[in-house]
Amino acid sequence: MNLINNLLADLPNGKIEDIRMGAFWTAVVVKVSGRRQCGLASTLRQEGHHHSRGNAMRNSGALLNYSARQLAELTASARVMERSVGLAAINALLPRLEDRWQDINAADIIAQRGAGKQVAIVGHFPFIPRLRKQVGSLQVLEQQPQGDDLPAEAAQSVIPQADVVAITGNTLLNGTFKDLLALCAPGALVMVLGPSTPVSPVLFDYGVHLVSGTIVENIEGVLRAVSQGGNFRQVKQQGTRLVTIQQTTVVTTATTLPV
Repeated sequence: MNLINNLLADLPNGKIEDIRMGAFWTAVVVKVSGRRQCGLASTLRQEGHHHSRGNAMRNSGALLNYSARQLAELTASARVMERSVGLAAINALLPRLEDRWQDINAADIIAQRGAGKQVAIVGHFPFIPRLRKQVGSLQVLEQQPQGDDLPAEAAQSVIPQADVVAITGNTLLNGTFKDLLALCAPGALVMVLGPSTPVSPVLFDYGVHLVSGTIVENIEGVLRAVSQGGNFRQVKQQGTRLVTIQQTTVVTTATTLPV
């Protein structure tokens, strides 16, 4: 995918210090210009027995010998677990554009911009029940539907009708991101959200207006939570920051979001 190549082209040099693959999250720690940075991505698994050769991480146990660039390039691997490590490495290496970060939760943006409008969300997030009461209509697309979710196959009929489209960063891992973007109506507000999301303006070149992701602040605490099978709520509590960047003007408050 060209997006991944463009993200890779934007990365500085760095040294891999740690890699953790937990039940739900993968974390990679790098040192860039003397500064330790950590990136997260969802841990994806291919169905199969743990003895299956096709499901294995190549060079498991020796990944710290990779260069930071080599590890990040695993995002393009055909092996799903390697893609998780690669995207976490990208998120660790990305330049910290702190002057563009705004502490605004993605759910608040969707609630404001989706008031009285049709909203489509790709991925089931914990804030879905609350959001249903705040927007005009809400349809959730999910590969593993639960409750009122629609199956992922419904995207072709749902997304073109939506005024606001929010796409999980996990679509960069499962290969559906590009196709989902192509379904968005020209006038729709498009955002990418979730801990796997690269907080990078590179996404704006692909028709995305808002990028909401997670910055790890307490690296050691997050590593412990990831290693001990923590879900995102538990990882978040260890020391993360939810930030948003916007394509044009800077996001200033949760009630003023010009696009």
